[in-house]
Amino acid sequence: MKKKLLSTMLVAAMMTTLLAGCGNEPVNGGQESSSAPEQSSAQQSESTNAPEQSSEPASEGNESAGGEDVTLKWAIWDQETTAYWNDLKEAYESSHQGVTIEMVDLGSSDYMTVLATELSGDGSDFDVVTIKDVPGYATLVQKNSILALDDYISADGVDLSKYAGATDQVVVDGKLYELPFRNDFWVLFYNKDLFDAKQVAYPTNDMTFAEYDALARQMTDTTFGSQVYGAHYHTWRSAVQLFGVLDGQHTILDGEYSFFEPYYEMILNQEADGVCRKYADLKTEGLHYSAAFSGGDVAMLNMGSWFIATMITNLQTGEYDSSLCGNWGIVKYPHAEGVEAGSTLGTITGLAVTSATDTPDAAWEFVKWVSGEEGAAVMASSGNFPAIMTEEAMSLITGLEGFPADEASKEALNVSNLYLEVPYAPNVSEINSVLDSYHGSIMAGEMSIQDGIEAMNTEVSKILAQ
Repeated sequence: MKKKLLSTMLVAAMMTTLLAGCGNEPVNGGQESSSAPEQSSAQQSESTNAPEQSSEPASEGNESAGGEDVTLKWAIWDQETTAYWNDLKEAYESSHQGVTIEMVDLGSSDYMTVLATELSGDGSDFDVVTIKDVPGYATLVQKNSILALDDYISADGVDLSKYAGATDQVVVDGKLYELPFRNDFWVLFYNKDLFDAKQVAYPTNDMTFAEYDALARQMTDTTFGSQVYGAHYHTWRSAVQLFGVLDGQHTILDGEYSFFEPYYEMILNQEADGVCRKYADLKTEGLHYSAAFSGGDVAMLNMGSWFIATMITNLQTGEYDSSLCGNWGIVKYPHAEGVEAGSTLGTITGLAVTSATDTPDAAWEFVKWVSGEEGAAVMASSGNFPAIMTEEAMSLITGLEGFPADEASKEALNVSNLYLEVPYAPNVSEINSVLDSYHGSIMAGEMSIQDGIEAMNTEVSKILAQ
């Protein structure tokens, strides 16, 4: 199965979540069932009997749907540390007379699992829910917990092309059950001071993996007491395996994973040569990628766009020592030979209308607004990348105090090819679980690369055959 391609210039959402210390995971990072704790692991199968909903669009303007006051109950996570939830609520209420948005914080840990449980009972009173990941989305569709939005989209003339192909990748049996309002994608962070100290040229926006590996090795210093790690890889499977799907020809749904082998070899060889910290040590110590990079001894870090806001915020508040990591930049992900520079992996965060809501029209109006250009302006005003990106939004974000001033860092946000880390499939959660398990075995040295990949092939093939 080939991955559908997100088109040119799709950039991803940058979180304003402030990581409390070095132990917390990013809200939407990693997108894996075991690597990222917020990922739902519930199994999903295709839905062919989605509940019907009204095709009448809600009234426009500053009136609530139906002309009566309405309260919409909205499922979110981490309200206190994620500023845009309140920004969106306040902006919508101020422009839609008679509508009150009641946010319910379900927490980021196991959010989608908790949400699926909440929506499984007859007494659920959520009207709008936030969709954190594709497996969780698949679960809610399978359970008929959310409504297909196609009639609303058609009736209101919503232009899905503005989402640059993101919506195409979450269509289920010809129906769309969510609209994205935020995107995340992967870039390469680097510490300019470390490069300056060694008089080595900075990473560029067009590096092959061979060039990246050579640069990481050039930056490495294994001298005891003054170590510099040329690269750093978090323990998520995505930090390694996703290198292999940047060619647009492979996905995690393939069932045959020999294309992972060169990247496991590259990183395990780097481990053996002291270029990066060992996976086993990171698991034992619980070292978070933010602590590793902010510690000032990591030259390059592959990580998601959500870490941009964390860097800016934590340097401004003094949580990060500016003398160690204050001079930083970003460039595009490295790529395989023959693959276009700027190819990267991404995730989406969307909104859906529940099948339990008594006010589907009003709920749809909120989803449409947050996921549209007005919601995008609210997101960008606080430094977040919305799903619909405009030149104004990009300018606001790159103009933020603390965003790297160099042109290369700004150019890094221009994505040529963006693929979903986790494409939609009814059995994607099961596949994620298998790949997570054997990834850990390979990286911990419990299995050889070849044996681990063969085990992935065998187990995923069984799932695909079901």
